[in-house]
Amino acid sequence: MKSLEYREWLNQHVKIGQEVLWVTQAEVEELGITRQEVFDLTGKALAYHGRKEVEMPAKIGIHPKTQANTLMHAMPGYIPAEFVACVKWGGCFPENREKFNLAQTSGLMVFNDHESGLPVAVTDAVWITKMRTAAVSANGAKYLANTDARVSGMIGCGVQGKEHVKFMEFALPKLDKILVYDVNPAAMDALIAEAQPIVKAKIVKAASFEEVVKNAEVVFSASTITASPSPRIKDEWVTGGQTLIMADMHTLYDDRTMKRADKYLVDSIEEHVYFAGIGYYPHGLPNIYGETGEVVAGIKKGRESRSELIVDNNTGMSVEDAMMVRAIVDRALEKKVGRLLPL
Repeated sequence: MKSLEYREWLNQHVKIGQEVLWVTQAEVEELGITRQEVFDLTGKALAYHGRKEVEMPAKIGIHPKTQANTLMHAMPGYIPAEFVACVKWGGCFPENREKFNLAQTSGLMVFNDHESGLPVAVTDAVWITKMRTAAVSANGAKYLANTDARVSGMIGCGVQGKEHVKFMEFALPKLDKILVYDVNPAAMDALIAEAQPIVKAKIVKAASFEEVVKNAEVVFSASTITASPSPRIKDEWVTGGQTLIMADMHTLYDDRTMKRADKYLVDSIEEHVYFAGIGYYPHGLPNIYGETGEVVAGIKKGRESRSELIVDNNTGMSVEDAMMVRAIVDRALEKKVGRLLPL
């Protein structure tokens, strides 16, 4: 399908310039987009980014001080080959549950007709963020981990921890054990109850950060991102051959670990330079080998030996959201889900 043909298809369902489609979080979740689809769409987005076939400025944000470690980010993204231009406006307020009994993350997507620039749809972004973040980590593991790994680890057992565990086997099909750890024991129990029926590997509660890191071949982490690192994982626990895949920046790791990695990757160099500029990397960024998408696209090599220590630091990119919202809008229009509102 060509760009103008896609626009005409959209216009048959939404009168561009007159209407906008509104799709709620519950409706997004009920569209039936599978984890396999999310994994594949996210990998495709990473490859587009790796080949520089996107337009994606570094996210900008504000950080209200009503709570600790808050953020609200604007994330625009454009993938010409997919006819998608969009922006995500998302926030994370870690104390929301305690203060207001509300979720810590929020977000909306605005999907635009890239031919005219006019908005076509507004959808929830919480489900998108939850799913694509874990899928990015799994795509990283596919290219950077020893894929015959038997034991993986998950540090942080909240929303992201649960999804990471559900996605691991897409990249690591030979897993027989997944060690999980959270400072809140109830979170580990909740993760196991939700994820064990979905994954084949046995999910086992660990007693500490140390137990996970010393025993897992691939260590995923998705804790709260703090304004500066709060190391909980000692450098001596980390050994050659391991793969550390982070959705929480350097929050938990010793700076020495980051800087002695054989390969240190990020999803977007531009975005991590931005984060360094506002203080998230007080010790400076390590030497960056490349971007995750460059490896997915085959531009740079992933794991080249069993003994390499590889770190993959992904904070999320708008092009991933773009691939997801295109799929959501298409599926919603096909299924006549959502409601049309006057623009």
